[in-house]
Amino acid sequence: MIKAGIIGGAGYTAGELIRLLINHPKVDIDFVYSTSNAGNKLYDVHQDVLGQTELIFSGKINADVDVVFLCLGHGNSTSFLNEHTFSETTKIIDLSNDFRLNSDAVFMGKEFVYGLPELQKEKIIKAKNIANPGCFATAIQLALLPLAKANLLNNSIHINATTGSTGAGVSSSETTHFSWRDNNFSVYKAFTHQHLGEISESLQQLQSNFSEELFFVPNRGNFSRGIFASIYLTFDKTLDEAFELFDDFYKDSPFTKISKKPIHLKQVVNTNNCFIHLEKHKNTLLITSVIDNLLKGASGQAVENMNLIFGINQKEGLQLKALAF
Repeated sequence: MIKAGIIGGAGYTAGELIRLLINHPKVDIDFVYSTSNAGNKLYDVHQDVLGQTELIFSGKINADVDVVFLCLGHGNSTSFLNEHTFSETTKIIDLSNDFRLNSDAVFMGKEFVYGLPELQKEKIIKAKNIANPGCFATAIQLALLPLAKANLLNNSIHINATTGSTGAGVSSSETTHFSWRDNNFSVYKAFTHQHLGEISESLQQLQSNFSEELFFVPNRGNFSRGIFASIYLTFDKTLDEAFELFDDFYKDSPFTKISKKPIHLKQVVNTNNCFIHLEKHKNTLLITSVIDNLLKGASGQAVENMNLIFGINQKEGLQLKALAF
């Protein structure tokens, strides 16, 4: 069995990891580290795991676990690794944005591989440390990678994507509490979102001459979880040719599926799937992409990466059913 540790155990992504790993047939959770909850039962915070585990939050780490998941706020993984060491054989999967960019990929002698399986599965299989992609970045990259591989990203790309309230994390703020979020909708970080860097680097990995503008407008939606991304760009080929490109690119990807019918969030919420739909309007291609921000956009993809590193079936522990209604 794989011994796993979780750092930052009280947040949304840690909660999802706990739910996944409790039911993973090849993993035992060794510890869940949380300084604010040390000594409390996991179900005191993640109340839905009542009856599934008697584990308590720990104020100490076990440096000899097989894999550790860092579920810390952005910028905190580097400080944590500065203060704590793990064994030479421990795999690290970081869910923050600390190591996603090429310029940040090597830290204290550790090299982090960008963990988008649809882009570089073979590198992940051989990796020791993983920088898990961002949630917006996952939905947007999966919508664009087939076009980048075909060298077809030669015009400006317009992106409008909306995320649920869990995308902002468990800590409350002015724009996350219920009375503000309910029956509301807003734009934030227009054209400056932190995920733009990793998106550009992935597209350039497949299309080396890619230098077009990404006009990305992120939105806050009044729902709990999920990301709906709408992307459009100039496209001179036919719609059938577009579907052929996408079907071929994702033919071996177990979680990314191309739909001939329009898609919606309830198809993917509570799953590790990404669904993509294509439409052609004159010379413009519209691509819609939907994921669960906490699963394919975070913890589910982290488990997917763990499976690949340890030579387990990529889908192990991730056979989840959508909450269709």
